[in-house]
Amino acid sequence: MNQNIVIRDETPEDTGAITDVTVAAFATLEVSQHTEQFIVEALRAAHALTVSLVAELEGRVVGHIAFSPLTMPDGASGWFGLGPVSVLPEYQRQGIGGALIREGLARLQTLGAKGCCLVGHPEYYRQFGFVNPAGLGHEHVPPEVFFALSFDGDMPQGTVTFHEAFMADGSAS
Repeated sequence: MNQNIVIRDETPEDTGAITDVTVAAFATLEVSQHTEQFIVEALRAAHALTVSLVAELEGRVVGHIAFSPLTMPDGASGWFGLGPVSVLPEYQRQGIGGALIREGLARLQTLGAKGCCLVGHPEYYRQFGFVNPAGLGHEHVPPEVFFALSFDGDMPQGTVTFHEAFMADGSAS
């Protein structure tokens, strides 16, 4: 990873750049419904961005990651959803996404979080300790793309519900 990359909290001045990064990052991804920028905006509007970090290179935002609260089937608190994570295409595969993920997970642990869940690429997230948990999942999501990482070793069972902002599609103003 470029040593000049700075990972920091998002600021209000970053919102436009975050939207641009998110749109560009998912533009050619076939499995995307291209609503990720609306999800980030809806999470921000709902004050549900528990951790929102940007990767900055020479004053330019080149990456972003969001973490928001989840509803766990057993009512357990302290679980968060990771996503979306976005890196400008010309900076992908350089470790920026991984740096955002590691820093975000560290911040969650500092906040006393119990764990984190996501829907993502079957091969990528295992390197960060995520597993496809038996007995825990998300409705209409194949188990091979649902991941969880428990910080305390306890893995809830049932169906996870992501924040309602994940339904955002840009149709409502």
